[in-house]
Amino acid sequence: MEALRGISIEVAPAAFVSLIGPSGCGKTTLLRAIGGLLDAETGSVSLGGMPPAELQRRKAIGFVFQDAALLPWRTALDNIRLPLQLNRRNANAAAASAEDALNAVGLAEFANYYPRELSGGMRQRVALACALVSKPDVMLMDEPFGALDEMTRQEMRYELLRLWERTHATALFVTHSIPEAVALSDRVIVLSARPAEVVADIAIDLARPRIESVERSSRFLEYTYRIRDALSVGVAA
Repeated sequence: MEALRGISIEVAPAAFVSLIGPSGCGKTTLLRAIGGLLDAETGSVSLGGMPPAELQRRKAIGFVFQDAALLPWRTALDNIRLPLQLNRRNANAAAASAEDALNAVGLAEFANYYPRELSGGMRQRVALACALVSKPDVMLMDEPFGALDEMTRQEMRYELLRLWERTHATALFVTHSIPEAVALSDRVIVLSARPAEVVADIAIDLARPRIESVERSSRFLEYTYRIRDALSVGVAA
């Protein structure tokens, strides 16, 4: 099955770019190809002039998926320590880095809680901390808030923005939510139905740092209408 067709995207360092399109159009396939989890049959991916495999070797890519994918027998803090332990970091340095990451997502008091004892939003915060603890240059996020209720989802997107603004990582974010894409992004890339092609590349010129009240502004609504119109074209295509 052909998932992607003729896609060419260039992303500036430290930019936050969202990918949005119809269900099953190939967004996740594109994200996995960028991260080196899938090999494209044609074309190439370059991250800072290097192939994804090189950034993987340097532990410079962070992944966050819809499922928090935490180990149920490890506490929140131990889940965050795991990437550092696997990379043979100094034990003291690993512990300090993991604690810093847990503090950054606001869960210091839940360090010794197991995933089953945490809410969905808390588990996703731990997953974010797991991805951030190695201080990656590139963050790839595949609908990380898709399983959350709307209120928690809205809270989490501004939590994510706060963390991203501290890291200066280049971020690519897959979502089905138009308001979420506008709230988070410097650019929103709209994909067509499968095989995915780029039907619009919309710059989001809203001031940063962003707060929840931006979603009530007329400019925010204008961007949502533009993206909705582009999606309609993409589905029709």
